[in-house]
Amino acid sequence: MKRVMGIDIGEKRIGVAVSDPLGITAQGIETYMRKGENDAYYIVERARGLGAQLIVAGLPLNMNGSEGPSAQKAREFMAEVNALGMPSVFVDERLTTVSAERMLIDADVSRKKRRQVVDKIAAVYILRTYLDTHQL
Repeated sequence: MKRVMGIDIGEKRIGVAVSDPLGITAQGIETYMRKGENDAYYIVERARGLGAQLIVAGLPLNMNGSEGPSAQKAREFMAEVNALGMPSVFVDERLTTVSAERMLIDADVSRKKRRQVVDKIAAVYILRTYLDTHQL
């Protein structure tokens, strides 16, 4: 399997995770603070630098499975990523941020520190979802 990058796309931050080359583990890499028009370029260059050949992005669906404004923004962002030559796929990310937040609360991480890492942990959940369904 090839190395894969997972991202949790938010309006202010993008959580980033990457798999090992065998596609067994998912490791949180960073929480990127969005800056504007060069965000897609940064993500593609970060993926290439990590040796990722595919980006898995979370698609924030509504609880009933429909797409709202956040899903449309994620699709627009990933269209920019694809235009830069990086292939991508979406996975349903419903409740990944909630799960990441709950895990951090259970680990007794302070509110300030949770805010700094929750997107990175959500990216791990997104990537893990993909890896679990695409094993060789």
